[in-house]
Amino acid sequence: MKKFIYLFIIFFSLVNIEVMAKDIMILKLTYGEVEIELYPDKAPNHVKRFKELSDSGKYDGVVFHRVIDGFMAQTGDVKFGNTNSQDFNLSLAGTGGSELPNLKAEFTDIAHTRGVLSAARSADPNSANSQFFICFESAPHLDRQYSAFGKVIKGMEFIDKIKKGDPNSGLVPNPDKIISLRSK
Repeated sequence: MKKFIYLFIIFFSLVNIEVMAKDIMILKLTYGEVEIELYPDKAPNHVKRFKELSDSGKYDGVVFHRVIDGFMAQTGDVKFGNTNSQDFNLSLAGTGGSELPNLKAEFTDIAHTRGVLSAARSADPNSANSQFFICFESAPHLDRQYSAFGKVIKGMEFIDKIKKGDPNSGLVPNPDKIISLRSK
């Protein structure tokens, strides 16, 4: 009976590890690898979209087009911000998205603290598509105004190294880019 109990515990521990690993993403930058934990229980549609675009390679080569020191690094324009695409246009980066429909807002109780990932959007709360940002510092004015869906759990020092843009606009003339972004 003890063997059965031990096997039962081991089996469910392994299953739990497998389930948890599905919610971890690996973001490769020139500076190093970043681990991101996603929160599907908080923002299921944003997590699903993020994983779909990531695992299909849509974020590979996408620039960090808007980076404001002490605030956030924005990326994810898979249309105009992808250096691997014929549509790449740095002057338009930040105005595009994917071919998928926009997402409805999923405001959560996740505070916009250092390392939090959140969906970028226009003035319309239901306009998030593919773009996202990572907070360098706490930004409480964004709480419950933007759909936060994940957090950097390892490698934030590499996010800190992303080239900063103009202090006012955040525009980056020679931006860093995502090398790859995939589920762990």
